[in-house]
Amino acid sequence: MNPLRVYNTYTRKKEDFKPIDGKRVKMFVCGPTVYDLSHLGHARTYIAYDIIARWLRYRGYDLFYLMNITDVDDKIIERAKKRREDPLKMAREFERLFFRDIRSLNIDTIDLYAHASEHIPEIIDQIRRMIEKGFAYVTQTGVYFDVSKFEDYGKLSHQKPEELRRHRIEPDPNKRNLQDFSLWKKRKGEEPAWDSPWGKGRPGWHIEDTAMAEKYLGQQYDIHGGGADLIFPHHEAEIAQMESISGKKPMTKYWVHTGFLKVKGKKMAKSLGNFITIQDALKDYDVETLRLFFSSTHYHSPINFHEKGLEQAKRTLESLYATLDNVRRGARSLKELKDDERALKRKIKENRRRFGEAMDDDFNTPLALTYIYDLDKDSNKLLDKQGNINDRLADDLIATFKELGGIFGILQKERVEEELPEDLKALIEERERARERKDWRTADEIRNWLEEFGVILEDTSQGVRWKKKRQF
Repeated sequence: MNPLRVYNTYTRKKEDFKPIDGKRVKMFVCGPTVYDLSHLGHARTYIAYDIIARWLRYRGYDLFYLMNITDVDDKIIERAKKRREDPLKMAREFERLFFRDIRSLNIDTIDLYAHASEHIPEIIDQIRRMIEKGFAYVTQTGVYFDVSKFEDYGKLSHQKPEELRRHRIEPDPNKRNLQDFSLWKKRKGEEPAWDSPWGKGRPGWHIEDTAMAEKYLGQQYDIHGGGADLIFPHHEAEIAQMESISGKKPMTKYWVHTGFLKVKGKKMAKSLGNFITIQDALKDYDVETLRLFFSSTHYHSPINFHEKGLEQAKRTLESLYATLDNVRRGARSLKELKDDERALKRKIKENRRRFGEAMDDDFNTPLALTYIYDLDKDSNKLLDKQGNINDRLADDLIATFKELGGIFGILQKERVEEELPEDLKALIEERERARERKDWRTADEIRNWLEEFGVILEDTSQGVRWKKKRQF
């Protein structure tokens, strides 16, 4: 078996995947700030990490997958003010909708969701240690991390010190440096607040993640993921926080990031009228179509969300399901495999191997999918030639499609054997009568007419059989 290789944002290259503790893998993925509905950008990221988690477990790794829920944040407070609601109560409502979206996307690989508001003691403890070690300082407005004391600041985003100095993060005249970021914010007005050694207040955004990660994963773990937009300043700040208290031990072995999502070539924004929530997308396309669409682009690459691509994914999925139906319908209890069947059996084994190689190459889902499509083509080629298939080979084919498709979250629906509508059945009977009286013109017209409705007829020695036409 080839080694699993992962692209590391920190080193900017693919590396052999070697977890810190043998086959045990600890993965943290940045979750939502619950102040609005989840959109397609979130869906792309969460589906990507769901597939990564599925593949790691498929490969035999013992994965613990942690995702945070940011329920205390500036954005939440601002939105709650406009809605004249309690921030924490509003956050709970959007969190409920987030979990609805996660279920709708068939994401079931996350082991633990950790809330910022439930980890205030851990946050305070981390801040205290940073102050003691000289990496943080107290002001009239709160506590800030002093980036000048952490010499590796910028190593993830590969920015030079002079570039970092141009960034003005959280403007505050009480800060020592423009790029210093908040760890603790003293209370303003009626904001949510907790007691701390530095007065009543609330945590900054970055400190929430490292406090939860340290509690559940330790100061070093295997994978930290999120969208590419989080590389700077969020993930850069997380490194500074964790490594300043750990003594510069690398916080994460592999930094993994998903590419940006655009809608019809433009950045998604409410002001442009192209802001699409997950639930809105699911009104037009089912979840397997969305998952196949996202899987058709490598997780690390940018993706353009558009109807043409979605319709193609829909047709492809319909074609795959049609193949499964036709394989079931064509299965016959035959003692020996024919030559073409033996070749297809070898193809199943070969394509399973190639599928694994593709997924082991930095979770290359577009390439892995081609081996499913290749089996689809060869299965239909055999059915078109023979009209039937050995039942044991049929079982192997169906199991392979469902097993490999399951990595992407597709081909998991149990299809009920489909009955033809009575009017189409009547047409097939009429065609048989036309054939009996040698009225070949009428028989051909009925065959062609049925094909327009997606039904293909096959004349065999056992009588006429029908199958569904594949969609392209």
